[in-house]
Amino acid sequence: QNLTRVSEFILTGLSGDLELQPLLFGLFLSTYLVSVLGNLLIILAVSSDPHLHTPMYFFLSNLSLADIGFTSTTIPKMIVDIQTQSRGISYVGCLTQMSFFMLFGCLDSLLLAVMAYDRFVAICHPLRYLVIMNPRLCDLLVLASLFISVLVSQMHNSIVLQLTYFKDVEISHFFCDPSQLLNLACSDTFSNNVVMYSVGAISGFLPISGIFFSYYKIVSSILRVPSTGGKYKAFSTCGSHLSVVCLFYGTGLGVYLSSAVSTSPRNGAVASVVYTVVTPMLNPFIYSLRNREIHRAMQRLFRKII
Repeated sequence: QNLTRVSEFILTGLSGDLELQPLLFGLFLSTYLVSVLGNLLIILAVSSDPHLHTPMYFFLSNLSLADIGFTSTTIPKMIVDIQTQSRGISYVGCLTQMSFFMLFGCLDSLLLAVMAYDRFVAICHPLRYLVIMNPRLCDLLVLASLFISVLVSQMHNSIVLQLTYFKDVEISHFFCDPSQLLNLACSDTFSNNVVMYSVGAISGFLPISGIFFSYYKIVSSILRVPSTGGKYKAFSTCGSHLSVVCLFYGTGLGVYLSSAVSTSPRNGAVASVVYTVVTPMLNPFIYSLRNREIHRAMQRLFRKII
């Protein structure tokens, strides 16, 4: 009797306080514009400067592109909802948003793992770096990451498309969060959990394992370097990437751990802002501030524009 066949969901957003809406609108609009502009500058700097046509910056430009897609999946819809005070999203729109959220989120994770492998080859096999990380392998790694991300997204959609009835139409989030939608579904939780764990293993556990293994080899190799200057130079080549890895996975794990401890879905929605909004916005600043080559390329790009 309580089953509901829905054609639309209601997104509660971050806050129902009308006085906070103008503040939230301005805050998220500005952070979204900064995020998109910053990542576009990274892409333009890498593509326009021949000195940056290397595997590391090729992966960086693809990561920036994935970050633009990741943040564009959720934030524009939330900004429009705040402005129009309309919280509804259609079933098809919710599925589409979830699909792209899983796609770009998984692509971000896999590209960070690919970049860790690139740093591993650069530090542990410097003489063979250009031979191993040839353009064909770089293209193959990016295409493989994209293919796996599409596969993960479709695996999730295959389960969600079978869901017809839901206990409620209200999602306590500012976007169609996959885990919350599955919790609202009136279906066998076992199959849902199998898919969610499979998706988590492919998009989370495997990339993290690859990153840990790469940095284990990197640290082991650096510790064998006799000079302090050589150690510092080796660490500095992967400092930016390591900062982004800690920011992305640290905030993501923090969200899931906080949601496990806290019983309030609204707290999880607020925590999700960190990895959906803050992390894509900070990535360009981390790479531009910690990387002299990117800094110089951006200066040359600004001179051309001016």
